[in-house]
Amino acid sequence: MESLSSALSFTGSIKLSRSLLLFAISAGANMLPAVVKLCCGISYPHLRSMAGLQRAALAAFGQEIAHLQSRGQISHPAWSPLRWTRHKQSGKQRMAALADEDVFYLKQGEEALNEALKIVESKDGWKLEMAETNGDVIYSKVLRGNRKVFRLEAELDASPEELHDILFVRVEEMHEWNPNIRRIRVLKHVGRNTMVTHEVSAETAGNLIGQRDFLSVRHSSKSESCVYLGGAATRLESFPPQPGFVRAEDGPTCIILQPLQDRPDRSHFIWLLNMDVKGWLPQSLVNKALPRAQVDFTKHLRRRLATQNPENRR
Repeated sequence: MESLSSALSFTGSIKLSRSLLLFAISAGANMLPAVVKLCCGISYPHLRSMAGLQRAALAAFGQEIAHLQSRGQISHPAWSPLRWTRHKQSGKQRMAALADEDVFYLKQGEEALNEALKIVESKDGWKLEMAETNGDVIYSKVLRGNRKVFRLEAELDASPEELHDILFVRVEEMHEWNPNIRRIRVLKHVGRNTMVTHEVSAETAGNLIGQRDFLSVRHSSKSESCVYLGGAATRLESFPPQPGFVRAEDGPTCIILQPLQDRPDRSHFIWLLNMDVKGWLPQSLVNKALPRAQVDFTKHLRRRLATQNPENRR
């Protein structure tokens, strides 16, 4: 009789705990930890006095929480070890275990590359801006908001893998061969294919735009035949705009590196330049300076490649 009374009392405590748990869920996830403690307190005397009920009680709570989670009514809080254990079990879910900031930069880099590729691949609106004697051409297009973007196409004496190494992996060395860059510093790596960089342009003669700094997310991606580099302006709370510089914004922008069909050691180089230089410069001046900056960059890149492969001087 005493066992039956205890069992009935325990059943009542489980029902009460279940009701409190449902109330906490409806009131908000912040109340859940406190209510769980209360439920444990209600059930504790019965767990001590009745053998074999501990496993039943834990199973009941576990089944109730799992049922509510499967219906989308509850999710594991950030402090729950269950959440992180689950993430570690599946390689497909590893990204969920990254810090929120890392996920932000990874997604921003991927989205910037995808948006830039859409601009490059669009057929309408492109006009010839200039054609160089070495075969390089630059096309321009006006986007929404009256922003003008520029697409440079050239052939370079290097494979896509070599160019990826120079332009992405060793980006901090770019000032060594491009005098228009004062420095580039990697502030943060997110995996192997995404990074946050701070770039400062150099004060050089003939620089119509003037000195600028850029805080950007850079992302790389590879397919069977191409290498893609994308980027866009980003934010970093620990690195606000620096005094003495006008912080320009680029992106979405991209570079496409594709091997030539008959010469896999050479690449078709496509560069979409999309930049807001900020400041008070006339837009007509900016639209003249940006394609010229593409020509200068490609010239310096060719010189860099020539020192690496003297037999391929062009």
